[in-house]
Formats: sequence, C-alpha cells, structure tokens
Amino acid sequence: MNDSSALYAFNRFGDTVLRTAFAMTGSYQDAEDITQEVFLTLHSKPQEFDTEEHMKAWLIRSAINRCKNYFKSARVRKNSPLDEELANTLSCEFTPRDNEIREKIKKLPEKYSSVIFLYYFEEYSIKEIGEILGKNENTVSSILQRGRRKLKTELEKEGYIYET
Repeated sequence: MNDSSALYAFNRFGDTVLRTAFAMTGSYQDAEDITQEVFLTLHSKPQEFDTEEHMKAWLIRSAINRCKNYFKSARVRKNSPLDEELANTLSCEFTPRDNEIREKIKKLPEKYSSVIFLYYFEEYSIKEIGEILGKNENTVSSILQRGRRKLKTELEKEGYIYET
C-alpha cells in the first residue's frame, strides 16, 4: 500500500464509512470525526488488502469499533444530545421513512443495529456480515432475526404496519 492508497480508499469508500458512523452515532459531526479517524489510521498504519471488498470490510469494521469506543468515552456520557436539526444534517441521504426507521434502528442495542444496518442499508449478505464482524453466519442470522423482531415491536408501537 502506498501513500495514495488511503486517499483512494477515502474516495472510494468515504461515503460508506460516513453513513455507517452516522447510522450508529446519529450525529453528523461525530460521524465525520470517526470517518476522519478511520482514514487517518489507514494512512498512518497502511494495511494490505486482497480485494476492494476486503478494504471496504476493514473500513466498516474500523468505523464500527470507533463508534463503540465513542459511546464508551466520557465525552459522550457527560454531554447532552445536540440540537436535533443540527444532528440530522446527513438525513438528506435517506428518505423520510428511512430516517424514521433509522432512528428506531439506532435505539436498538448495538449488536442488532450494526447487523441490520449492514444488511439493509449497505446490502451485505449474512456471510459477508459474519466476515466483517468476525462472527459465525448462524450467529449473524440469529442476531438479524432477533433485531428484526425488536425493530418490528418498536415500529408497531409507533403505529407502523409491518410489511413482510
């Protein structure tokens, strides 16, 4: 990997990493910071990737890990949420219904929200999600099913009609 590889990765997958971080944090500013950290890490500690899909998987996994660390940080626990209008700057990339559902997904426990996001928004297969998260396919499938049930319950509370 040379100096331009991190730039190539950013140009190719920057939006994907940003959407992943935004889906998990709900804050455009925090998602930008996390995205920047992911690509700075790639630049400062170059990685060898077999394929572009391997690179994309590494970037998403790195973003998910940084999001987990973000929620563990004292800064998040001590600060109150940003103004809703400011926090949803990236919402224009999703339809209004997507935004409502994304908000419900964000409120699910992280293990469910990350699998649901990767499956439905990034369109990864269960096998690919297992590889990204380092989990067995059957485990990912079970997490996805449980996450769907939890999401269905939450959506029904809001009056949504669940479509199969």
